Amino acid sequence: MYAVTGASGQLGRLVVESLLGKVAPGEVVALVRDPDSLADLAARGVTVRAFDYDVAETLAPGLAGVTRLLLISGNAIGSRVPQHKAVIDAAKAAGVQLIAYTSILRAQTSPLQLAAEHKATEELLAASGVPHALLRNGWYTENYLMAAGAAIAHWALIGSAGDGVVSAASRADYAEAAAVVLTRGEAGTFELAGDSGFTLGDLAAALSEIAGKPIPFQNLPQADYAKALEGAGLPAPFAAILADSDARAAEGALFDDTRTLSGLIGRPTTPWRETIAAGVQG
Repeated sequence: MYAVTGASGQLGRLVVESLLGKVAPGEVVALVRDPDSLADLAARGVTVRAFDYDVAETLAPGLAGVTRLLLISGNAIGSRVPQHKAVIDAAKAAGVQLIAYTSILRAQTSPLQLAAEHKATEELLAASGVPHALLRNGWYTENYLMAAGAAIAHWALIGSAGDGVVSAASRADYAEAAAVVLTRGEAGTFELAGDSGFTLGDLAAALSEIAGKPIPFQNLPQADYAKALEGAGLPAPFAAILADSDARAAEGALFDDTRTLSGLIGRPTTPWRETIAAGVQG
């Protein structure tokens, strides 16, 4: 039995779909806060169970009979370590034989603020004694779609990444890798990133072609970029984290050329221009 947490999320849903291309629906468990949100998967034969990182009584029933679990990192930044610990402890008690976890590129050495909770979760997994796979995902190309829309609307792309190269891949690429690792039952550490990278200048040039008008890239100091994100409506703590990620990208923190991801999925990763164009135009 293969279980996926956060199964109604953007990544989780894609992982479930990838699993359904490899195993029978009856072998897949979709774990989600609101089971009614996945009625369509239930109709296809997938087992859908209530599962909430913050509600302890949902964890053991959700994991009953599960042998391989994908723990998708929570989205409550600042609260993820206790959430993840609760799931890891419940998985160990339930006899789960493999936990795959969606971490971040080079989590143990990454300078990104976002990496701290991932590093702590990896250490919890190591201490648990449960065989585990660390899916150290790089940036999702889709992370730039909101910025792309704003750039086209305001005639400029802003950021703090300078000439840093971001080795991004699509969510579907990372989802397929997770499904491959789960079905293989393969423990280990996987540094996952796109085959080809881009700078924000490259992104601005691609947006210029899509929009049919010049979209320059304006590189800002980290503090100024954070203020700009706040001005766009993002909460200050989240704006600071995004600005930090951009600034660390300028130092190479989001670059990886190992091609481990394409090796796992058996095909090239989705070209970043293709994902951006589809997202902007669609």
